[in-house]
Amino acid sequence: MRKTGLEQLLADRVRVLGPDHPDTLVTRGNLAALRSTASDPVATAEQIAVDFTRVLGPDHANTLVARGNHAIRQGQNGDPGAAVAALQELLTDMLRVFGAEHLHTLATRGNLARWCGHAGDPAKAVGDLETLLTDQLRVLGPDHTDTLITRGHLANWRGEAGDPASAAAATEELLADLTHIIGPDHPHTLITRSNLATWRGKAGDSTAAVSILDQLVADRTRILGPEHPDTKAAHDKLAKWRRLHLRPSAR
Repeated sequence: MRKTGLEQLLADRVRVLGPDHPDTLVTRGNLAALRSTASDPVATAEQIAVDFTRVLGPDHANTLVARGNHAIRQGQNGDPGAAVAALQELLTDMLRVFGAEHLHTLATRGNLARWCGHAGDPAKAVGDLETLLTDQLRVLGPDHTDTLITRGHLANWRGEAGDPASAAAATEELLADLTHIIGPDHPHTLITRSNLATWRGKAGDSTAAVSILDQLVADRTRILGPEHPDTKAAHDKLAKWRRLHLRPSAR
């Protein structure tokens, strides 16, 4: 099988720098993040965190980030409770090492809030993300990427907590800001349009959901091509909302 560019880079770094060089470890982590179909992504992420701890020490930034990646992999692999526990422990260390206003600390708070939601407590996710957003607005400003991402997650968890109308309104405001700040064709903007369709539909406006997704399919086809997974996902979502629009009782 032909190696990807990142796989070749890892092979070259192992050969030239050795397996324990920090640059080699970083490349291993980057490659693991892209290999969503790895046979055991949790074990892979855990081993990378262990190796960072051994080589760089427990308080090095790369070690702490690797621990966060391991926690997220646990959640993605079906154990949100383990993700929450690991992120709570990591947040304590982030606060000790970096302080409350460091980007890594703020990002860990966001990850913890989201996995609390996935673990069955959407109300806590909303509350924690609201507090985080207040801090990010103060520390990073309204146009920082992390602030905008938190606004999107907060809108989604408001919807998951049972308020799709609020989620739709917040997502619509965010979409306007993203279009202005990063442009209409940016991946974050396109994802936000898809989210807006979801929440408009769940708030009772399936006509708007279909209209938004119809245009999104056209734009993703133009930007990404018809065979891109995101384009195909938009097609599938459009088909779903068209069915629900014709049979609203099935929503």
